[in-house]
Amino acid sequence: MARGWESKSVEQQQEERSQHRDAARVPVSPEDQEKNRKRDGLLLSRQRLSQQLQTACNSRHRQMLEQSIAEIDRQLSSIE
Repeated sequence: MARGWESKSVEQQQEERSQHRDAARVPVSPEDQEKNRKRDGLLLSRQRLSQQLQTACNSRHRQMLEQSIAEIDRQLSSIE
């Protein structure tokens, strides 16, 4: 009998957590969604360029990568 009560308690706790998660979700406007997508894309590009910069040997290529990273940083700052 104790198991029955215990499982009902667990079910109730899970249901409460589910309801809490649903209430905590705030709808995001389409503009904010687009801004988040753009920011995420820029961050991924910056990460890829940073990895390339670590392995680049040619000074002209390094300079190009550094300029690209600076441009991405500028775009990120304008988004936020």
